[in-house]
Amino acid sequence: MSNTATNLPNNNANIGSINVYVSDLPRSLNYGLLEKYWSLSHDSRLGSDIDNEIRSKNSWNNKKVPIYPESPLIKQYSAEYWILGDLLTPQEKRSGSFARRVFSPEEADVIFVPFFATVSAELQLGTAKGVFRKKVGNEDYARQREVMDFVKGTEAWKRSGGRDHVFVLTDPVAMFHVREDIAPAVLLVVDFGGWYKVDSKASSNGNNTSDMIQHTQVSLLKDVIVPYTHLLPKLLLSQNQKRQTLLYFKGAKHRHRGGLVREKLWDLLVNEPGVVMEEGFPNATGKEQSIKGMRNSEFCLHPAGDTPTSCRLFDAIQSLCIPVIISDNIELPFEGTIDYTDFSVFVAVNEALQPNWLIKHLRSYTDVQKSKFRQNMGRVQSFFEYDNGYPGGIGPVPVDGAVNHIWRKVHQKLPMIKEAIVREKRKPPNVSVPRRCHCT
Repeated sequence: MSNTATNLPNNNANIGSINVYVSDLPRSLNYGLLEKYWSLSHDSRLGSDIDNEIRSKNSWNNKKVPIYPESPLIKQYSAEYWILGDLLTPQEKRSGSFARRVFSPEEADVIFVPFFATVSAELQLGTAKGVFRKKVGNEDYARQREVMDFVKGTEAWKRSGGRDHVFVLTDPVAMFHVREDIAPAVLLVVDFGGWYKVDSKASSNGNNTSDMIQHTQVSLLKDVIVPYTHLLPKLLLSQNQKRQTLLYFKGAKHRHRGGLVREKLWDLLVNEPGVVMEEGFPNATGKEQSIKGMRNSEFCLHPAGDTPTSCRLFDAIQSLCIPVIISDNIELPFEGTIDYTDFSVFVAVNEALQPNWLIKHLRSYTDVQKSKFRQNMGRVQSFFEYDNGYPGGIGPVPVDGAVNHIWRKVHQKLPMIKEAIVREKRKPPNVSVPRRCHCT
């Protein structure tokens, strides 16, 4: 297993880094959104107790940069905060950063758009959820349009058609109204669950629609799968103790779309010896239960939810609990650098739903095999770490942490980005080429 990304050659003077220009969006579209969030009098959603306590103590404003919400519903999507914090760190403190900030678009390999799309979406959901899918009266939509009007008016966007622009869209509903506009750009997403659509033409032709998915807006060729921010603390290999439970799961039993498998698995497993299935919610009590449950279990169940993946996978890795991934359409961060089969068990949905099959399969692993899984897991825990321990995230990032590995993956896209820009330039005026399926 390699602990470094394989770098494709670029034209940088600094080989082994990527030149990033930060688009000059107004503060109101990033840190200003955090100030707006913390100025709310109260948030009644599940998991918001901790943020309401922070509000009551007025402890959210650390120097010039507000802290990111601690509510697990929002914190799990905090990549936008840590990536921008790294880029705003003074250059003399960024020797360990893979991204090299430049101050001219002409010097840049990519243009980073510092819009806190998750905070914007969650603000709308927390204050006026009823208009979230609408445009009239939707402040999140107005902000999305402000971002797009700004970046589309720049020479950098006009030059590339947006293909070298990078947006962070970790919340599955982030920038919901402008997805067609940002489709050419590099999108940093936790998975493609909120984007795929079944190809209706394939269906009408009698083809197997399960193998025919449109990639007109997202694709592994241009986009990057990034980790959720884990919510549970890291357990070191030296701290690991004997585990009493075979399999653990904590979460909502009822989900939609691909997550319907979760309810079926629940009914199959809930009464099995050595299995703990807990209905849980993202509050302080639920967090403590999850810490105890994951650290006391050999395996942690990771079925699909509303989308193919969830924060639970990265909590399991930090807890050294061997992930059991039952999600046929899952995409994972940093594949090619990380081989998830070194520390995870992948099970097809149709096999997992056979009575007694899953438990029998998990019991077949020896103590030596499980120990090897945990050793391999310990080697990659840092890959999923965003927090650098500095106020506002402005400070040196972990060299082998999530932010650097994200930029390494973007760096690997540079030859394709440059080719796409050159191909677009040579098209005759008024010629429109429809966006094609980019199969993976």
